[in-house]
Amino acid sequence: MAEKVVISVLGRDRPGIVAAVSQILLEKGCNIEDVSQTMLQTEFAGIFIATLPGSCAPSELLEKLREGLGHLDLEVVMKALIDDPKTSSPQSGEPFVVTTMGSDRLGLVAGITDVMARFRVNITNLKAIFRGGNDPHGNTMIYEVSIPESADFRAFRRELLARSKALGLELNLQHRDIFEAIHRV
Repeated sequence: MAEKVVISVLGRDRPGIVAAVSQILLEKGCNIEDVSQTMLQTEFAGIFIATLPGSCAPSELLEKLREGLGHLDLEVVMKALIDDPKTSSPQSGEPFVVTTMGSDRLGLVAGITDVMARFRVNITNLKAIFRGGNDPHGNTMIYEVSIPESADFRAFRRELLARSKALGLELNLQHRDIFEAIHRV
């Protein structure tokens, strides 16, 4: 079985970072299986999962990435992907989208994610943008989550609403299918 690695790339954002990483992976014969990248303010953050060919050692790939991305002043971290569904895969559940809006203050992400963690809700994607200070519409958090079938959905919803109210946040909880249907262009 081919070895898989997780590669994290961080640094000041600029055009061409994904192209540079993917070119190095191509040159080393690596197959990119998954990519997630974003820009947070002025910083680039990218995560790549790649399969290495038998002819490429992980240490060799890491050295090549650091060498090839050095001129872009990027940090590169790599680790083996543990691909054991019995130990690494989160439990299955229903996909939901939780959105919150409200004035910026300390503890918003911690407060909402605490409730999620207590109900074993897995966050599959999170985007939090704080741009509006006291303008509640300038501060938005969008959580894509998987709610386990074993969770008490009504209790989860009740506690999530109570926590968001205590934090001064407007909260919306929708099944992902409904969220996507409403927001389809």
